[in-house]
Amino acid sequence: MSYEGKACVNCVFIIFLLVASTLLSRSPVEAKSLRPITDSEIRQKKLECYANIESGLWGPKCKSSMIAKENCALRCLSPTCYELIYESDPLEEGEKDFVRGQEYKYCMHK
Repeated sequence: MSYEGKACVNCVFIIFLLVASTLLSRSPVEAKSLRPITDSEIRQKKLECYANIESGLWGPKCKSSMIAKENCALRCLSPTCYELIYESDPLEEGEKDFVRGQEYKYCMHK
């Protein structure tokens, strides 16, 4: 095999490693898979989001109230779905929006 051929094989291998590491580093919520995310996976990821919020990773604003914490958890769980469903009109204190909750859940399962 010529030098150019060996270099090309090395390039392909490096590209493969980069793609594989990118796919493996994604969380279950972000990673595209052949199956939708399950409710139990969503609950587990949301618990992780709450823990990150409580530890201060999301800043003091996310700990300022229960509804701020919930909005931050929804954003943490799926930034894309949060942007589509809640960003223009975040949840407010005392609000129970079942319609948007179902839309968000549907978005998560896609």
